[in-house]
Amino acid sequence: MTVTAKELSEFLNGTLEGDPDVQVSKPAKIEEGGIGAISFIAKPQYAHYAYTTDASVLLVSDDFELEKPIKPTLIRVKDVYTCVSKLLAHFSNQMGGANTGIDSKAFIDPSCSYDESVTVGAFCFISKKVKIGKNCIIHPQVFLGEGVEIGDDVVLFPGVKIYHGCVLGDRVKIHSNTIIGSDGFGFAPQKDGSYVKVPQVGIVQIGNDVEIGSNCVIDRATMGATVIHDGVKLDNLIQVAHNVEIGKNTVIAAQAGVAGSTKIGENCMIGGQAGFVGHITVADGSKVQAQSGVARSLKTPNKAWYGSPAFPYNSFLRSQVLFQKLPDLMDKIRELEKKLENLKNS
Repeated sequence: MTVTAKELSEFLNGTLEGDPDVQVSKPAKIEEGGIGAISFIAKPQYAHYAYTTDASVLLVSDDFELEKPIKPTLIRVKDVYTCVSKLLAHFSNQMGGANTGIDSKAFIDPSCSYDESVTVGAFCFISKKVKIGKNCIIHPQVFLGEGVEIGDDVVLFPGVKIYHGCVLGDRVKIHSNTIIGSDGFGFAPQKDGSYVKVPQVGIVQIGNDVEIGSNCVIDRATMGATVIHDGVKLDNLIQVAHNVEIGKNTVIAAQAGVAGSTKIGENCMIGGQAGFVGHITVADGSKVQAQSGVARSLKTPNKAWYGSPAFPYNSFLRSQVLFQKLPDLMDKIRELEKKLENLKNS
């Protein structure tokens, strides 16, 4: 894929300074930018690279000030990071896409309904009564269980498994080896110490514009639905248990786990390896730091939490300072105890 600086500037609604006809074939980091690359500068500490980079085009903010002439063509934009995201998506769509159409080695049950714009890779298995919307890309070795419904512009990467009855909205992206709709962890204890499985008859319902990383597991509900609302972004290796609800635009980093029937609010930010017990609620806008353990409901919106069990972020930091001073404090206490003992003896 090769485009001109002028074409990229128009695509990003930017202002062009320099050669409009310079050719761009790839994005690159500013430190590694070479001829034919477009790089970007979003933070002041990287500004010095503008004068040394070999990149053909630089994406910068409207208020970026030059101290001396530079070689690259500039594209000035209001929001560099947003334009970088748009730019990378543009290049991504042009490179490494799936082959179009239905591969001859894919199995699609005759009872399924799908738009002719759908791409289905080799060794996919699409079960009875599956519904697939427009412009979906289903990479090789994907399994779709009976009655699964998929919206428009969905991308399922190799090895994704979606069990029966689950529903995906539009523009959902699910990465390799993630499983949607496996049984929730439900077992009834018996008097003899054994367990009887509680059937899990619900589904997983995923909203629009959701992205889920690789090797995640989202369990189906015991009854009703496990719900992932619009705009949620999940990293790799995340466990979401049965009947969990995750609110709009919440982001969760890798290796986090959410136990059954917990409700996480909208616009939350959850760090890696954080854990949540079941049957609690997490307020909108909560920020839970990495490796925190949330053992009770967090009812105050827009508050940061840290620790295990988690407590307010600033309190945790103060406690950490005191914790580091404990050896010195213990020495002082022993010294005071000796002085008190001497006073008693005298």
